[in-house]
Amino acid sequence: MGNCWCRWEPSIYRVSSNAKSESPKDQSPSEKQRRDDTKLPSNPKEVEDLRRDSAANPLIAFTFEELKIITGNFRQDRVLGGGGFGSVYKGFISEDLRVGLQLQPLPVAVKVHDGDNSYQGHREWLAEVIFLGQLSHPNLVKLFGYCCEDDHRVLIYEYMARGSVENNLFSRVLLPLPWSTRMKIALGAAKGLAFLHEAEKPVIYRDFKTSNILLDLDYNAKLSDFGLAKDGPVGDKSHVSTRIMGTYGYAAPEYIMTGHLTPRSDVYSFGVVLLELLTGRKSLDKSRPAREQNLTDWALPLLKEKKKLLNLIDPRLEGDYPIKGVHKAAMLAYHCLNRNPKARPLMRDIVDSLEPLQLSDEVPMENTVITVVSEEPKEELNVKGG
Repeated sequence: MGNCWCRWEPSIYRVSSNAKSESPKDQSPSEKQRRDDTKLPSNPKEVEDLRRDSAANPLIAFTFEELKIITGNFRQDRVLGGGGFGSVYKGFISEDLRVGLQLQPLPVAVKVHDGDNSYQGHREWLAEVIFLGQLSHPNLVKLFGYCCEDDHRVLIYEYMARGSVENNLFSRVLLPLPWSTRMKIALGAAKGLAFLHEAEKPVIYRDFKTSNILLDLDYNAKLSDFGLAKDGPVGDKSHVSTRIMGTYGYAAPEYIMTGHLTPRSDVYSFGVVLLELLTGRKSLDKSRPAREQNLTDWALPLLKEKKKLLNLIDPRLEGDYPIKGVHKAAMLAYHCLNRNPKARPLMRDIVDSLEPLQLSDEVPMENTVITVVSEEPKEELNVKGG
């Protein structure tokens, strides 16, 4: 990522009711001193100086006055969503504001971090500027620019018309996502993670979950929110050691226990999301019976049992899915959720396993008579544990 970036290791803290964090009293004296001594960039020139060694994508440094124009002065009816970081607004960049941008007026999503200029929020904002300023892929959300002015820390992304996978998958208003769309989402998200893991300087996403996967009009999936992303291990290193961050229900168990982060940590999180796509259930759901509240704990023992597997599948699909495709996707989730990280597949192998599921023309279950047997499935997936 460039030597400069190492000075601002992204995301030491995380503001989120769903995330692990540490209070200032838990910090060591050296960490407190580093926090006091490290000067984070406070204007566009300093941001661009920091980006200089790693910037592959040109970014626009917007003024806050321009953002007021783009968002209609941050009108409440433009709010797309929000979280611990602040709010996201829909906006439009007109040609008279920024000449040269295509698709005028250009719809954008404007992510406004809370105005307290906290050390934590600033670092996460900076992590997104750095990573998305140097990475470009069809399955990563595109960052157009940012605002770093006074206490304002804002990011301007491409607008994703259908919002997050979380909102689409668990909505009580929208129609259920069909099987083919769920597998399309899984493949797109897998391609995004594979790209990060195999980049010239590998990146670990660290916060893979349905709320961070956005969808365009055609349900193409793109990863967003790189506030917790980390440089991956290089050379003979097997992992990077970091504070335990992320979201409960998605974080890999070995990472929670040791703080050792590897690309296989993302693979585990992918397995949880794939399980959500299969079952239509959230990774954590306190409204369910106690033994079913943690999706992984409840579903994992059943994934390899043909007799019970179909009982896990989202009932809103009403049987409209290919049986073999379900078995293959379930086995893939099972491998991703292996407690031994070295036994999990690589993301590129997951992509290879999902590709055939996009082309399945098998007759859906509702039109098929099945004889269920109790033996474990014999299908082999194109996955590697090493």
